[in-house]
Amino acid sequence: MTTSATARAFANIAFIKYWGNRDDELRLPANPSLSMNLDGLYAQTRVIWDDNLTDDSLILNDEPQRGKALERVSRHLDIMRQRLCIQSRAQVISHNNFPMGAGIASSAAAFAALTLAAAQAGGVSLEERELSALARRGSGSAARSIPSGFVVWHQGHDHESSYAESVAAPDHWDLVDVIAIISAAHKATGSEDGHKTAATSDLQVARVHGAQSRLETCLEALRTRDFPLLAQVVEHDSNLMHAVMMTSRPPLFYWLPTTLAVMQAVRQWRAEGLNICYTLDAGPNVHCLCLSAEAPIIQERLSSIPGVRQIVSAKPGGAAKIIA
Repeated sequence: MTTSATARAFANIAFIKYWGNRDDELRLPANPSLSMNLDGLYAQTRVIWDDNLTDDSLILNDEPQRGKALERVSRHLDIMRQRLCIQSRAQVISHNNFPMGAGIASSAAAFAALTLAAAQAGGVSLEERELSALARRGSGSAARSIPSGFVVWHQGHDHESSYAESVAAPDHWDLVDVIAIISAAHKATGSEDGHKTAATSDLQVARVHGAQSRLETCLEALRTRDFPLLAQVVEHDSNLMHAVMMTSRPPLFYWLPTTLAVMQAVRQWRAEGLNICYTLDAGPNVHCLCLSAEAPIIQERLSSIPGVRQIVSAKPGGAAKIIA
């Protein structure tokens, strides 16, 4: 018997970051986080459960995969097989329409889409909360790409209690994420490995200790659409995460010279009156959050900075969904 389904899920950008696990196997985060889905930046994944297959297979961006990429997908399919009570192997065909492994949450979108497509193809309709928790097992931040719009991922204490839910619809606030692509190269040390070394930084305890307070401040900024407050907490939280990365053992340095140039320019533009702030995930590319009305001028200014290769913009995006 063969069954299939195709799902699409958006990448997300975290305002309050996820970095480090309390449980690496379950991917239970060290702290809660808050993010915005990125409309138009998606992974589209087809899962074909086939009783005649002897092994799982993965085609990613038209390229057959072996090694670590396939192993990671197959591990997640094992989790889905257990939940769906099936034994079939699967063919997975996935495509991202944005750079992978460069700090734009490609694994978040991919594993959210994989989870939803696998469940649908397996003939089981799961609630959003459970889909989010299951997606978390493949990639922690994938939990946040299941719900719509602005999303909080609850830290939780076990598998069932660590899930994400929407706290505001995409149209709640007319924000735009203008992403300065500085490098599309796949980072040498991926987020999955980085999470495992977070606790080796002397700064991680302090970062985690203040995360709940920063989350509450960010939620207030979101609720009241207070951009200056959002900018203050988002930049601070991003800097804290990268400070932990840089002081881990071994250290992780994701910034490039152009990364710093963009960050400094953003702070200068804000001082001049523009509503803009920066945040970075695990990569050199800079997410510049701004109000929609100011996005064109910010895109123009970012394009003029030497070393910025491409500009990608995204408004708040919706939930993961079945498309076939």
